[in-house]
Amino acid sequence: MFSRLFPAIAIFAAAVSAAAASESEFGKNGGQQTHAGDYHVEAVPSGNTLTVYMTDHDEKSVSTKGFRGTAILVVDGKPQRITLAPQGENRLVGTSAVPLKAPIRGAIQIVVDGKTTLNAKF
Repeated sequence: MFSRLFPAIAIFAAAVSAAAASESEFGKNGGQQTHAGDYHVEAVPSGNTLTVYMTDHDEKSVSTKGFRGTAILVVDGKPQRITLAPQGENRLVGTSAVPLKAPIRGAIQIVVDGKTTLNAKF
């Protein structure tokens, strides 16, 4: 009986571990932060503005020159698409048609220098 139950337990444990690994942390700007490729992506909603901060795994700022992005967030049960553009040294900023609230739920896709695509899930 144990030999039949073991695969189910192993699958459940792997799923719980993956879910815990993908949970957001909080970044130094107070927003939700997650890993995406070689970067940390921190999303900070404020009113209708979404600011996304980019750092490396050592928490050092990464220049967003040449980056572009799209956030698709669920706000009040409806999807909101937000175009993100570089602003300042390590930020991408976009405006939503509706006010945003923390914690955010959705995904942010960032294209680095037109070559690499990063996906950050929140």
